[in-house]
Amino acid sequence: MITKQEIQPVITKKVVITDSLFASYVNAIAEHLLPYQWKVLNDQIPGAEKSHCIDNFRIAAGEMEGTHQGAVFQDTDLYKWLETVAFCIANGTGREYIEIADEAIALIGRAQESDGYINTYFTISCPDKKWTNLVEGHELYSGGHMIEAAVAYFNATGKKEFLYIACKFADLVCRVFGLEEGKCKGYPGHQEIEVALVKLYQATGNRSYLTLADYFIRQRGQEPNYLMEEYKSRQGRNLFPEFREYDDKYAQVHAPVLKQETAEGHAVRAVYMYSAMADLARVERDEEMAAACQRLYENIVKKRMYITGGIGSSGTLERFTADYDLPNDRMYCESCASVGLMMFAQRMASLTGEAVYYDVVERALCNTVLGGISKEGKRYFYVNPLEVWPQNCLASTSMAHVKPVRQKWFGCACCPPNIARTLASLGQYIYAQSEDSLYVNQFISSSSAVEIGGQEIEFSMDSTYMKDGAVRITAKCGKREEALYLRVRIPEYFKKPTLKVNGKDATLKLEQGYAVIPLEELTEVCLQGEILPRFVAANRNVRADMGRLAIMKGPYVYCMEEEDNGDNLAAVLISDQDKIEECALDSRLPGELPMLKTPAKKVTQTIAETDDLYGTPAYTEEKMVADFVPYALWCNRTPGEMQVWVRAQI
Repeated sequence: MITKQEIQPVITKKVVITDSLFASYVNAIAEHLLPYQWKVLNDQIPGAEKSHCIDNFRIAAGEMEGTHQGAVFQDTDLYKWLETVAFCIANGTGREYIEIADEAIALIGRAQESDGYINTYFTISCPDKKWTNLVEGHELYSGGHMIEAAVAYFNATGKKEFLYIACKFADLVCRVFGLEEGKCKGYPGHQEIEVALVKLYQATGNRSYLTLADYFIRQRGQEPNYLMEEYKSRQGRNLFPEFREYDDKYAQVHAPVLKQETAEGHAVRAVYMYSAMADLARVERDEEMAAACQRLYENIVKKRMYITGGIGSSGTLERFTADYDLPNDRMYCESCASVGLMMFAQRMASLTGEAVYYDVVERALCNTVLGGISKEGKRYFYVNPLEVWPQNCLASTSMAHVKPVRQKWFGCACCPPNIARTLASLGQYIYAQSEDSLYVNQFISSSSAVEIGGQEIEFSMDSTYMKDGAVRITAKCGKREEALYLRVRIPEYFKKPTLKVNGKDATLKLEQGYAVIPLEELTEVCLQGEILPRFVAANRNVRADMGRLAIMKGPYVYCMEEEDNGDNLAAVLISDQDKIEECALDSRLPGELPMLKTPAKKVTQTIAETDDLYGTPAYTEEKMVADFVPYALWCNRTPGEMQVWVRAQI
């Protein structure tokens, strides 16, 4: 299963995004999102929930008086902001933030304790309780995000101060945790540091970080069960009230990780852990761990993933539930979970060399992740429903977690900076490289230059595939003795693909889902395919979507909005026997994706008893044309109802 090739994402600092849709978001991150989020972290945005993040660090550093405010993981808001800054510096859009970032890093260093410990909650509120509440304390989770930010900042700037802080913390964790006598036999309540430790190993070459990541994975779920024993010993004294319902599946400790059969529990924690497992399987060439990754991945994408690439069906504890349980209006589909799914799928592609995993990266990116942020970059969805009736999104109900419009910020604000760091590092999801190949994994217009096999390759991609089915790639490289290849992913929706190389028809040779093209000194590739709008039905076991249709074009899921179709979208019926037509996108929406239209009926259901709630049924029908916009762009105009799965005319 494990590929012999060493496949790595192309580093972000070498990729410039020119795509009309994605460039608008990437540019908005540096122009609007970074300054906006910096103000949020400093509590300077009127009407937004207070962050207290920077003040917490100042208090921990002894530079101001006060108590810790916000969640125990509040520190991560700053860490993810710094990671986004690093990616923006790398892609050439954020160098003006270096001074602010350096000041923030210095503050983190001043808040770090002499032994390397850093977590403002425990430093300020309960310094005698460090490492005693791994179930809820998030010390390792927060430290993981700090390590990721430090590695990204080092890669972008070459500056080592932040990396020293991260290594000092990681060295402490290596001293505290492990199977050796005198060490804590625990592991993270919320997985994340496992991914970070692999990155730190790759940045420093210090194998102890890789060993620690492997320990955290393999110890999880072993008996005696550390987290469950710790939870029981707390006797109901919880930081989070919802943890009264804490269970072993929620924390993925119900069985040793390599023996787990299905994706369980908190969705974000799960996919972060699976991402680390895929990393470790690749680095250590561990077939047993690779098989566990494949098993868990298939359970997600075949039975527990939404059409939008969202995961996590329950608002209660933000978790996976059962196979095919995919409700549309009260599910969770946290933005962070789709980011984590992208991470996992990307790593599965690097592990196996198979292109198909990037289909899931694309699905999550082009729908849930992009939909989680407004076109201006200043409003965010935490939860990503597939059906919204704003009037029933009420506080203190089972719908309280579903917001009908994007929010300025959140008290638990993990998602906004997570979306930001993902889009700022978009290049790593577009291109990858091995010792003899450049991989094109997403059709997003961009340019870059990389060194492969000792040879510098300059290349650019002009993708108009959603308009005319064309992807044009130009690559330049000098003379060389060893053969180099361009490998372009051919997704399932890319029908009847044809290939031209340097203006001449060429045979399309496919390997592991990639079109393989030998590179010359100058290689001009034109990949042409048929990408048509299509109706989609769900598996018969998905009760919520029985008798319903969705519409897609390429990787993009489409939805109806009230602005185009009136209210009560539940009354609209469409037929998969009708044609789907394309038209120009509303000028208020970014990019050049088409709007889609199809004939429809709108049913008015009445009862003979007029105003009674129930009675004898009576129906009238009205013909209409239903308009669909990309799900990723919904709620960027007038707020209102939204629906992905539409009732089918049988």
